[in-house]
Amino acid sequence: MTHTNKQFHIQPGGRLEGRFKVPGDKSVSHRAIMLGSLAEGVSDVTGFLEGEDSLATLAAFRAMGVKIEGPYDGSVRIHGVGMHGLQPPPEPLYLGNSGTSMRLLAGLLAGQTFDSVLTGDDSLSRRPMGRVIDPLTAMGARIDSEAGGTAPLKITGGRALRGIDYALPMASAQVKSCVLLAGLYAAGRTCTTEPAPTRDHTERMLQGLGYAVEVDGPRACLDGGGRLTGGAITVPADISSAAFFLVGASIAPGSDLVLEQVGMNPTRTGVIDILQRMGANIDIANEQVLGGEPVADLHITAAALKGIDIPPELVPLAIDEFPALFVAAACAEGRTVLRGAEELRVKESDRIQVMADGLQALGVSAEPTPDGIVIEGQPQLGGGRIDSHGDHRIAMSFAMAGLRAEAGIVIDDCANVNTSFPEFVALAQQAGLGVTE
Repeated sequence: MTHTNKQFHIQPGGRLEGRFKVPGDKSVSHRAIMLGSLAEGVSDVTGFLEGEDSLATLAAFRAMGVKIEGPYDGSVRIHGVGMHGLQPPPEPLYLGNSGTSMRLLAGLLAGQTFDSVLTGDDSLSRRPMGRVIDPLTAMGARIDSEAGGTAPLKITGGRALRGIDYALPMASAQVKSCVLLAGLYAAGRTCTTEPAPTRDHTERMLQGLGYAVEVDGPRACLDGGGRLTGGAITVPADISSAAFFLVGASIAPGSDLVLEQVGMNPTRTGVIDILQRMGANIDIANEQVLGGEPVADLHITAAALKGIDIPPELVPLAIDEFPALFVAAACAEGRTVLRGAEELRVKESDRIQVMADGLQALGVSAEPTPDGIVIEGQPQLGGGRIDSHGDHRIAMSFAMAGLRAEAGIVIDDCANVNTSFPEFVALAQQAGLGVTE
């Protein structure tokens, strides 16, 4: 990861117009590489996100002997090696900034015959991994970490895993997926029960590649020892990347924007539900199912947003989109209150504190709480300088804030936007945002 201070310079005002497709879904791209590699036969992936996080997963499986062609314009061909065909990596697997890669790979690698080590950049090395180490240890895995339960993770191979019935202490798709992926290699049945719904891409893709997964409300179960069969995998446009444009077009007067084939998985659409409750004009059209995942075109026009109390049941369904939603709240009439989102404090940055600091720098009343934030909306934002703390979603959210700012905004430490959305600046410029690097 680069350590030069890449900046975004945002001109005040403007509106968003046009019609385009944002890049492929990061969550689905990770899982396509992982499960396609473990499948028997060839998997052809379209719409793959060529961001640093997904490419870190791809590089890890190449290092374990999987032949992967591409990516070429979002197309990847994976020559699967079967459930037991991975080879020992010659050196530690470096996963950059990608928490998804580390947590899901921990589950997969716990069931292999060989030892492995997972490392990441400074930010990833501070993120909590005890949440996956604990259930994997209960299954019989051996994973050694730093004192605080952080990376690097040293995973001992050749352990006999056994299925468990695991109640997740927090709503986390990464933890759920980690346990289910370890369950592929465990004796007997593995079940997870979540306290609130989280994204279900792992369950859907396992089923799509022929592995039986039983899902009953918050509970998912599978039996170890099965096999995956390669096939076509279509990656929908990423709703988390679409979120910045959903907010931007909602807050900028005169905006009229269409985002094509956005993933509409019901475990991910909280950002749309929250914006609509705030009064956003978002029309959903051309609904279809591609590769087991629902998609639709989203037509957004500017709206006079109102502050709301965000319903707690929507929090896990919009957990990655809150930085963008905080900008919407800053531009809404009245007060927006978020509670029950303490998970935001252990993302790529402490997103509650970093967003509060940035909004305050733009003259907005934003008061962080232990598990959320209280934001008082105002008609116009000020200009100023923002420290994104190397967090891609913080950087892109404040770029959209420029649409309602009275003066320019400079955003520091933006290199990590390449982890999820390398085309962000080009697409934002095309849509009408005054942003330069």
